[in-house]
Amino acid sequence: MIAEVIIDSKARKLNRKFDYEIPKELEDLVFVGSRVLVPFGNFKELEQGYIINIKEKSNYEVKKIAKLDENLSELNIDLARWMARKYFCNVSECIKLMLTPGTKDKQKEKRVKEKIYEFIYLKIPYNEIEIDKIRGEKQKKLITFLNKNDGITIKEAEEIVEVSRSTVNSLIEKDIIKIVKEQKDRNPLVGKRIIKNKKLELNEEQKLAFNTICKSIKDNKFDEYLLYGITGSGKTEVYLQLIEETISQNKDVIVLVPEISLTPQMLERFIGRFGKEKIAVLHSKLSIGERHDEWMRIKNNKAKIVIGARSAIFAPFLNLGLIIIDEEHDQSYKSESTPRYCAKEVAEFIAKKRNSVVVLGSATPDINTFYKAENGEITKLSLTKRANNSNLPEVTIVDLKKELAIGNKSMISTELYEKIEENIKKKNQTILFLNRRGYSTFIMCRECGHTLKCPNCDISLTYHITQNKLKCHYCGYQKIPDKYCPNCKSEKIRYFGMGTQKLENEIHKLFPEASTIRMDIDTITKKNSHEDILNKFKEENIDILIGTQMVVKGHHFPKVTLVGVIAADSSLNQEDFRANERTFQILTQVAGRAGREELPGNVIIQTYNPNSFPIELSKTQNYELFYQTEIKLRKQLKYPPFCDIIVAGFSGENENEIKSVSLYVYKMLEKNLKKYGISVFQPMPAPIDKIQNKFRWRIIAKGIVTKDVNIILNKCLKNIYDKNIKNTKVYLDINSNNMA
Repeated sequence: MIAEVIIDSKARKLNRKFDYEIPKELEDLVFVGSRVLVPFGNFKELEQGYIINIKEKSNYEVKKIAKLDENLSELNIDLARWMARKYFCNVSECIKLMLTPGTKDKQKEKRVKEKIYEFIYLKIPYNEIEIDKIRGEKQKKLITFLNKNDGITIKEAEEIVEVSRSTVNSLIEKDIIKIVKEQKDRNPLVGKRIIKNKKLELNEEQKLAFNTICKSIKDNKFDEYLLYGITGSGKTEVYLQLIEETISQNKDVIVLVPEISLTPQMLERFIGRFGKEKIAVLHSKLSIGERHDEWMRIKNNKAKIVIGARSAIFAPFLNLGLIIIDEEHDQSYKSESTPRYCAKEVAEFIAKKRNSVVVLGSATPDINTFYKAENGEITKLSLTKRANNSNLPEVTIVDLKKELAIGNKSMISTELYEKIEENIKKKNQTILFLNRRGYSTFIMCRECGHTLKCPNCDISLTYHITQNKLKCHYCGYQKIPDKYCPNCKSEKIRYFGMGTQKLENEIHKLFPEASTIRMDIDTITKKNSHEDILNKFKEENIDILIGTQMVVKGHHFPKVTLVGVIAADSSLNQEDFRANERTFQILTQVAGRAGREELPGNVIIQTYNPNSFPIELSKTQNYELFYQTEIKLRKQLKYPPFCDIIVAGFSGENENEIKSVSLYVYKMLEKNLKKYGISVFQPMPAPIDKIQNKFRWRIIAKGIVTKDVNIILNKCLKNIYDKNIKNTKVYLDINSNNMA
């Protein structure tokens, strides 16, 4: 028998099949999806590869497979091949996402090994221990704990019982306890507290959503739903009850959350409802050993529920019944590195193959998702009321131009200052949000709020300081910046950009008595940083939490009654056609953190553009009116969902070669895509035109990417690599989240 093998390589030239003979002793062990080690070319070491087909004979003289390594399912191979075509990458790069973590190296000795722990046991029965004669209180505490919880690790003894290694050694010397070395899974949930939470009574809207989705789960049929509910409407409770129903039918569940910062809070509720044993966690902050052991628990059917970030969609469940994608509008579900996959699209592919149900949840759905729901491609289920009958917070929009007029140049407006002061006195909590996503500096008039935009694309122009030019990286429009505002002729044209540290320093000056905690990319470098910061804020009743986007998504803090948005314009003025959408989403999500229980909530949004429609509509959280306004603009300007945006990216150290390659690709794309009605724009430097000493260029194309267009794009990419371009890296991406 002959196996068709894809070699594990990033080289585009090796993204094809090679024939290998299957040795007799492996014929009953290997199948489509097996990972094998094979001799390849003149390499001395064996290469890793994946069997994607088995046939009876080959037209070539072939070598033999040397070794079987790991088996994947045929579905994995189908998925990898589909992803490779759709996301313009090698099949092997997609297969790697589906392999057991810690087993991806070619040499076995480099891989993750089973973890051996030292377990503590009582050496003699508890009733034979003369506990009164033991002097140390810590020793007594450990003996009492072991009587009820026999067999814990030394680490667990240190963390849970709060005893030192010397306490353990003292009891070993007294012949009271013993240490036994045993293999045990590295479990990231060890030490997590279990706070039991009861199933809540669903309101009528929640019941309708639950019953509708349940029917699809029971019928074993693929269906896709948008669970569209205002902030605090009880989407998580619907998730929990759907999961309970799914696992009662012996089916498995994947729950995706957009940020690792959300995982602890979601985990707390899930553990409280289902216990630790049924839950596995998968995200990048786990150690490779923890990810390996969690993966194996899933594979061996020891876990029924997986909670994790984007890559958890590849969890190796055999009987998948339900996929939940929480905060489905979030950008993090789209990978910005190879393979550039979208987790929502992958979920749909898997669910169709497995006859599973997909639930997309959000208070501010992605425009494309809502468009599909409005057009009947997916089923919309609405939750219009807050689950605990609390009211939406009162939102105030502060015009920062007026603050400047009265001489306030601080980051904190007069009204926000007064509200923070009042909140501190009442012992309530405040969240201050500063959105720093995106890299571009924008230029705006502080007199009238006018932002310099491209006349062709309605996109903020980016200032390139080295060339002293304003540029649009969609169509190539550029101009030298004016000294005066083109709208009101004022000289008050300024750059904008501020940071969370600067904000924290200002808060300390304004409110020296207030306790603060900061949550941004600088403060979450360690494992469990997210959880530690959020728990500290909640449990130590810290007055003010200052942070970036990670503080606004999905968190539930009963004592938060005030949220301040420091500069709403920073998201509004990104060089991206989704700037309005992202601004509305962020402001609605951040407003949803205030007044979630019996205490009334207040939100203050500071802006230089109080009349901007995404800012105005976020005041009432009126998503549907926002959608109706935005969808008309998208249609008029031919942006998604009415077309796709194709990005061809180029990077390398030789800028002349990049220019040459990008011009060649431009001509090839224009020639091949013109008949499909796709507009291809001239190559331009990327908005961030140099990273790590590598120049960056890109080509933008707009149109509908059909199957035929996808085939042509793949052929174009192959053509590029066949030309032996060594110093320029080229990639293709469709509807990228990061236009920088």
